[in-house]
Amino acid sequence: MESFVDWLLETASLPRVGLPAVFLVALVSATLLPMGSEPVVFGYVKLNPEMFWVTVIVATVGNSVGGMVNYWLGFGAHQVLAREKHTPRALAWLEHMGPKACFFAFLPAIGDPLTAVAGWLKMPWLSVLLWQAAGKFTRYTVFTALLLWVPNTFWNDLFSPLTKLLGH
Repeated sequence: MESFVDWLLETASLPRVGLPAVFLVALVSATLLPMGSEPVVFGYVKLNPEMFWVTVIVATVGNSVGGMVNYWLGFGAHQVLAREKHTPRALAWLEHMGPKACFFAFLPAIGDPLTAVAGWLKMPWLSVLLWQAAGKFTRYTVFTALLLWVPNTFWNDLFSPLTKLLGH
């Protein structure tokens, strides 16, 4: 059993899989599935500091593609369902703001549905893509840069119980 766990950890290790894993995790986390990509982005940059900008760009592209999946789901849902006569306040705000509201697609809980509603409203897809990409790029850059300033001793202390459990 221990050799299986070692094999699994080695196979799934981020440095080995690399940027495709960052892209995939960022893509999936931008869909309506509850998942966060920041730990993967930070972990990869922590292991490969010289790859900071490449990693941020790959994560931004993956996260933006995932946001567009939401957009097209919303666009398709609009084609299938009839629009209500009463417009909720949040929907009215989004209609008023237009695609630039999608800058906030990086926010937890509301960001993913925001892109789906943008599709529902049939906002111009390129504007939605560019605004959400700008917000996601800003989030990855700021979040990862701030975490890199945290001393290594903090991370070592934080994960020491896990490393002891795994026997490393």
